[in-house]
Amino acid sequence: MKESAPGRARKRRSPRPVAPARPSDVEPEARMRAELFSFSQLERHARTMAGWHEVDVRAEGRRTDRLLARLDDNEHVLRDAYALLTTAVAQGRQITPAAEWLIDNFHLIEQQVRTARRHLPRDFSRELPRLLNATTPGTPRVYDLALELISHAHGRIDAEGLRAFVAAYQSVQPLRLGELWAIPIMLRLALVENLRRVATAVTAGRRDRERAAYWTHEMIEVAHEDPARVVLVLADLVDENPPLTDAFVSELASRLQGQGHGLAFAMSWLEQRLAEQSQTVDHIFELASQSQAADQVSIGNSITSLRMLGAINWRDFVEAMSGVEHALREDPSAAYATMDFATRDRYRH
Repeated sequence: MKESAPGRARKRRSPRPVAPARPSDVEPEARMRAELFSFSQLERHARTMAGWHEVDVRAEGRRTDRLLARLDDNEHVLRDAYALLTTAVAQGRQITPAAEWLIDNFHLIEQQVRTARRHLPRDFSRELPRLLNATTPGTPRVYDLALELISHAHGRIDAEGLRAFVAAYQSVQPLRLGELWAIPIMLRLALVENLRRVATAVTAGRRDRERAAYWTHEMIEVAHEDPARVVLVLADLVDENPPLTDAFVSELASRLQGQGHGLAFAMSWLEQRLAEQSQTVDHIFELASQSQAADQVSIGNSITSLRMLGAINWRDFVEAMSGVEHALREDPSAAYATMDFATRDRYRH
């Protein structure tokens, strides 16, 4: 850095620009961060949902399809996250474990998005029963079911748990045959939604850490020239008034610690700001670590579950879950049970 001219105030250069966040980055989907449920709690929740869900019978023939539009938006968010994170890696930045998962498995995520788009034609989605009382009115009932399962399982699903969840729901309110066939694609959409949620959190944290790195670099640079002028950099930071997120605070504190007397004032300012919020630096470090661990678990579960979807025999699943199937198999002549799958499927329709 060039030295300031004698007797003149050091000119502050404008903070390095950071890519603007999407609106969804500011307000991530809180629904996908639901409480983790046990196996029995999931079954109980499914029964509760079934009693609460109200299908909009008036929407027949005039349904608007938001799922494909949401999938397109999720794809853009995930691609933006991938670009941001790969750039950070190329610049030698340290990234979180969840970010590593996203980068390492991005090819699979793209493949799953393409699969979802291919298996969700607009006409098919429009035929699904929609809810009057969903968080977003008009949401397909089976998609709401998938979202709830993914959110309360933190992205981790298996064939046994899925069957139990659907069976519990149908013990109160049966699903249509078309909804049963739609379950795999709805789970795929819900898992992509969860990946979007994690990617949003990861990229927001990345931006916050970059911002903290910028300010500490500025203070350290000035401290080497004239420690007394660090207060001017700190004043600029106060003027910017960045949100004291866990990522920002933990990065700022970790870089300020051990930098000597010249930056002690900045560290004291940070500790005072946190104390005003009944927080401490150590507690923020702990929260940031917990958040990173939770993101890693969630994205790992979601990737594993996406792979698992391809291993389930969905024909067997639908037949096992279908009330129509059970009724037809009670035929005393047993003729239905001896038919091949294609013939049985025609009978069910």
